[in-house]
Amino acid sequence: MNAVSPLEYYREQSPMSNPGELGRLFVDLPSDVPSLVKTVQQCLVHVFWAGAYGLELSETRKGEVGIRPVKHKLARLLELDNRPMSKARTPEQRLVGNCRDFTLTIVSMLRAKGIPARSRCGFGTYFIPNHYEDHWVAEYWNSEQARWVMLDAQLDAVQQDALKLSFDPLDMPKGQFVTGGEAWLMARRGEADPDSFGIFDMKGMDFIEGDLLRDLLALNKFEVLPWDGWGILERSFEMRTLTELDLLDHAAALTLTEDLDAIRALYQSTPDFLAPNEWSD
Repeated sequence: MNAVSPLEYYREQSPMSNPGELGRLFVDLPSDVPSLVKTVQQCLVHVFWAGAYGLELSETRKGEVGIRPVKHKLARLLELDNRPMSKARTPEQRLVGNCRDFTLTIVSMLRAKGIPARSRCGFGTYFIPNHYEDHWVAEYWNSEQARWVMLDAQLDAVQQDALKLSFDPLDMPKGQFVTGGEAWLMARRGEADPDSFGIFDMKGMDFIEGDLLRDLLALNKFEVLPWDGWGILERSFEMRTLTELDLLDHAAALTLTEDLDAIRALYQSTPDFLAPNEWSD
């Protein structure tokens, strides 16, 4: 595998983030991050927050969270409202999604504007006290500051007020979001209770392992759904061999680095990590 610049790698679209011919919808959008985030927020509504916007979702509308690639998300958005994405939409006219969808959409827009960006899967600390909530956020490269900036594109004014946030969701301080790899290592070292990570009644090492692998895939530009299972995830944590645990420890540690060549090599050389390519079709 040839060495590649991380900034060039994350500037290019992934199979999931590629808008295809509907990339034309991004052309007239502004290129600054706050404006792009606002656009995402006026085009999507979170399935779990719908009630906060006075929206009662049918089961059919809730099913929109199962749309994987951005190109299909945009097609569905146009079915709901065929105006430009810069136009404000009522909640009923917005695509129903979840944190992964807000994240992948802003990543797609940023990449379309030539800004390196990537999705991260892990846990937010700002939803429930003393709990790590299953969540996705984005990172983009700020060229002026020469650093990766983490943002949560889901958190509009309604959600910020409800959560009483004490930080800027467009430049999140370290510790507000814990990646899947960080969570795995915290639990493995006994630094955190595995049952404090998850969502609803789903929690523990199996859940943490899922977010670790989804984050590894996101760093390899294959952004799966939050509930997708494949390969190694089809077996429980309790069945892990010492060899598998060592492999997962190594994967977790790599996701905390900027060693893109090693991250890509590990994913490509481990068949048990590979997710089905057809998911991006």
